[in-house]
Amino acid sequence: MNLRKYLIRALHRLQKGPGYTYKELLVWYCDNTNTHGPKRIIKEGPKKKLIWFFLTLLFASLVFWQWGILINTYLSYNVTSSLSIGFKTMKFPAVTVCNANPFKYSEVKHLLKELDRLIEAALERILQPTPGNSSEKVSPPLNLELWHQIPLVLIDEHDKDNPVILDIFESNQTSAINQTFADNATADEEKKYKLAVKLCSHQGSDNCTYRNFTSAAQAVTEWYILQSTSILSKVPLQEKIRMGYQAEDMILACLYGAEPCNYKNFTQIYHPDHGNCYIFNWGMDEEALNSSNPGAEFGLKLILDISQQDYIPYLSSAAGARLMLHQQKSFPFLKDQGIYAMAGTETSIGVLVDELERMGYPYSDCTINGSDVPVKNLYSQYNTSYSIQACLRSCFQNHMMETCGCGHYMFPLPAGISYCNNEANPGWAYCYSSLRSSIKHRQICIDSCKETCNDTQYKMTISMADWPSEASEDWIFHILSYERDMSTNVTLDRNGIIKLNIYFQEYNYRTISESAATTIVWLLSSLGGQFGFWMGGSVLCLIEFGEIIIDSLWITVINLISWCKGLKQRRAQARYPDIPPTVSELVEAHTNLGFQHEDLGALPREEGLPPEPGTPPPNYDSLRVQPPHVLGPDSDAE
Repeated sequence: MNLRKYLIRALHRLQKGPGYTYKELLVWYCDNTNTHGPKRIIKEGPKKKLIWFFLTLLFASLVFWQWGILINTYLSYNVTSSLSIGFKTMKFPAVTVCNANPFKYSEVKHLLKELDRLIEAALERILQPTPGNSSEKVSPPLNLELWHQIPLVLIDEHDKDNPVILDIFESNQTSAINQTFADNATADEEKKYKLAVKLCSHQGSDNCTYRNFTSAAQAVTEWYILQSTSILSKVPLQEKIRMGYQAEDMILACLYGAEPCNYKNFTQIYHPDHGNCYIFNWGMDEEALNSSNPGAEFGLKLILDISQQDYIPYLSSAAGARLMLHQQKSFPFLKDQGIYAMAGTETSIGVLVDELERMGYPYSDCTINGSDVPVKNLYSQYNTSYSIQACLRSCFQNHMMETCGCGHYMFPLPAGISYCNNEANPGWAYCYSSLRSSIKHRQICIDSCKETCNDTQYKMTISMADWPSEASEDWIFHILSYERDMSTNVTLDRNGIIKLNIYFQEYNYRTISESAATTIVWLLSSLGGQFGFWMGGSVLCLIEFGEIIIDSLWITVINLISWCKGLKQRRAQARYPDIPPTVSELVEAHTNLGFQHEDLGALPREEGLPPEPGTPPPNYDSLRVQPPHVLGPDSDAE
């Protein structure tokens, strides 16, 4: 019951309103506010009122302008970077080592035999374009079907407006090719021919593109990579692992600090660019190793054999070992972040650690674990952590599968999709080249992928020296050959041996962290400082201003309700123009009606009878009390 009374009283209070008019409310605010300026407007003379009104309006505008700038600065979410240096025992990085050559040539020669014969014949025509050195005399005949799938062509640009495209193996174009090379051999100006890879949407199509190269060596390498990719994509994974370099053959010696290690301490993964790769301290199955002290004697020492004599001649033009330092449980992208170690040298790598700590949304568009990235991570099948390199390659592979109907050999595949090859996908090379050069698809992947919020980078200082020296190479090669092959003969040489030293230079690590350049505390203090400087106000002044706003809205709502009621009454009067009788008029009408009944008693009975059923009711307007001068003559007689 008390609650009902309270609600009724509150409703009446709301209906009543603050009890002021707009003018009274404004005068009250100016007289009672703690803000400087409004009081002077109502208390000074006419001239000073105008001056103070102008000054108050000017400074209030400046306050709102400054507030807008401050709020916009806060909402931009800028960050500041700070650098701090710490000292602690650190985890030794994961070390991935690979051979620059992905497969042993002796193991894949049967797969690349026809491809090698084709490129040798093509080079013979390019380097010795004379009728006596025709590759048509080669026995057995060349498999030109493989050539026509992705051919190498010669582009004669003597006439730049009408370049001539010559197929190297077209017999009717042999004389033209010979003449082209003869002209370039005698000409002193810049050479007018280029070797290019011809890529068509399908065999025999006119929808083709040409990948030009300034050097024939680049063109031959690119052509061989495309053709070998098509061939190797059909080989099962286990067979490719078997054809690569095995850990026991590649890793001859291992020492971590004072503890000996061997190839069994490495985790094997298959990398499409480099074949079998081996990772030390990956942290997948065992706890990551800590480095006990900085310095070369406390790091990782390796001796590798890259077997350079078994390299694929047209696929791997560089010789050495490819290695990379990275975090535990992360996939090594050696093509982007790896370095080469040269054969016949001892390479020392001093490591410094940088830890990056980025702020997340809304300060930067980074991700913690990649769960909020719209790209499906194809490298998750390795149980590795998210990285932007994995995201970009997964995005490209997804576009490749959507556009070309197959996946590229260099990237992982989801279930149910096959790698591209010339037989099943004749136009895959054209599709791949178009997609790789497409800025639109590249930008889509860049916009979709995000940097990781926390990252560890390893800065390397690299130095090299010849190893072993001429004085010690005999006994070192004898010992290493015996340990690997149990042979007294020397089976190793300087062209295949690499020694690596990987260690922390010092235990100092740098942390580069981001912090918010503007915080809510900074915003509130800046807003208050501007308000106090220009208007002499505080938070209480803002509350007073809010109070007058609420009262003004309250008065406005009540005025609107009154106006709506008045409008409703006016519409009702327009619909019913006669004024409804009042209560006193109804009482007098009832009294007059009784007098009229007495007069009706003197009339004949049939005239005084009640009306028949269905007769319209009497006109009640006649019951209204009328002035005496409008009464009938009978009333005057009475």
